[in-house]
Amino acid sequence: MKTPPYPCDHDAAITRLRGGDRRLGLLIDRVGPIRLRSLHPLTPFQCLLKSIVYQQLSGQAASTIYRRLLSLFPGSRPPTARRLAAVSEAELRAAGLSRAKVAAVKDLAARALAGQVPNARVLGRLSDEEIVTRLTEVRGVGRWTVEMLLIFRLGRADVLPVNDLGIRRGFMLTYGLDQLPGAAQLNRAGECWQPYRSVASWYLWRATELDW
Repeated sequence: MKTPPYPCDHDAAITRLRGGDRRLGLLIDRVGPIRLRSLHPLTPFQCLLKSIVYQQLSGQAASTIYRRLLSLFPGSRPPTARRLAAVSEAELRAAGLSRAKVAAVKDLAARALAGQVPNARVLGRLSDEEIVTRLTEVRGVGRWTVEMLLIFRLGRADVLPVNDLGIRRGFMLTYGLDQLPGAAQLNRAGECWQPYRSVASWYLWRATELDW
């Protein structure tokens, strides 16, 4: 399935970021053209389900458990909320989910069926903060998880995950700091990146991959 284009105007974003922040501009030059893309079109429910499964696990372990989970739904993968709600807790445990994650995915399914986790079109009418407030009521879903959904599934252009370790480390390297910045420092620095903080975030993530 073809990856959908990111809705943000990358050229406008790069021009704005370079003009407003010299250090970030130098990072952009080092990294090169942006490769920020929207995720393949999982529903918001399916994105949150995958995020819950992957929480606090290594990539390989999480991938194995996620494949086992999907195997419970032949012909319909990833599952809909209705199909997930119909699966027993014992089956989810047998797939490798912890008791806490079973409770979380069951809560996610129930809230999706109740309309609290709507489709992307409905979420598109809400502000970033309204989406964060709404979705973090789901068990096991925190602000960072919703911020990843905002950036990589909904294509929101102005999201800055100030508590993300990669963002913090990328900022420290880019700006030559001796220690990781706190949320307040990142928020202040990010004021000049608006309304393209998602693009700035992508470049800060890439900064951690450079040879400094």
